[in-house]
Amino acid sequence: MSGNLSTPGENLKPLTLPEELRQWWSVHPSKVLFLSLLILWCLLFHFLGNSTYTYVDTRSLFLWLKYIVTISPDDDYCVLIPIVVVGLLIWKRDELRQIPKMIWWPGFAIVALGLVIHIAGFMVQQARVSMVGFIVGLYGLTGLVWGKAWLRATFFPMFLLGFCIPLGTLAEVITLPLRKLVTFISVGIGHGLLGIDVQQNGSQILDLQGRPLYDVAPACSGIRSLISLLALTTIYGFMTLNSIWTRMIIILTAFPLAVVGNVMRISSVIVVGELFGQKAGMLIEQKLGFLTFAVAIAGMLFMGRLLRNKNVEDGPTEASGQRWKESVA
Repeated sequence: MSGNLSTPGENLKPLTLPEELRQWWSVHPSKVLFLSLLILWCLLFHFLGNSTYTYVDTRSLFLWLKYIVTISPDDDYCVLIPIVVVGLLIWKRDELRQIPKMIWWPGFAIVALGLVIHIAGFMVQQARVSMVGFIVGLYGLTGLVWGKAWLRATFFPMFLLGFCIPLGTLAEVITLPLRKLVTFISVGIGHGLLGIDVQQNGSQILDLQGRPLYDVAPACSGIRSLISLLALTTIYGFMTLNSIWTRMIIILTAFPLAVVGNVMRISSVIVVGELFGQKAGMLIEQKLGFLTFAVAIAGMLFMGRLLRNKNVEDGPTEASGQRWKESVA
């Protein structure tokens, strides 16, 4: 996706990536305005971003996030998301360079919405709500300075910033139903299809005498793989698909793929445990964590190929100008 920004006919050596990025940034109008607004927005959330002092005694939303990520290993991915977003914007820099950029005053409404969300989160002492407000306002600032077309083109990278919000104990709301669902399907495969003597009790897998064999723990429930897959499918959709509906479909496949991957993992535990003993089954459970992702990634790539083929079969139906609008949507 990199390109030489020098004019045709110039006998110049190809630009390095830093040089190209400097030239790419130089063509953006209102840079001083954007950076000034960005600094003010960040200062607001640094000095008046957090009111949840029971966790860490700081007014900074960013220091609160650092503390939460430190004490919760399941949320350590949060710090990587901004790097991924910047990387995606660099990946699409040629497309973004071609977008007409101008001040778009309705962007103020999005910034104001982000501020209202933050105030609500601050008043009810929910820093996660304030993080939503920060992201919404940041998105609005880019639209205010560079226009509506920029907002359309950067929606999916900015959507990824939502994964900066740590779930913490809120993950239990999703984890428990996932644990039960994975257990139910896995026991159904083991007992109903393969005739293995197992039954379900909540998230536990028991033998027919009621003795516990395995417990589908939160780490095996799919919550971590679900979050990772949501981020991965968003990145994959943004990089390989061009329309909003195909990107949304590929993102939504993260939910069934996370379940399928974990069902295959737990079903393997049941089968191996039946053939070689409970300890062997537990060993498989500990060593085959990659199976969840392997199955899910294969499914994602398959769906992506189907969606791209669907676009090819549909063919161009509108003028090239309209196709450009769709490509940046």
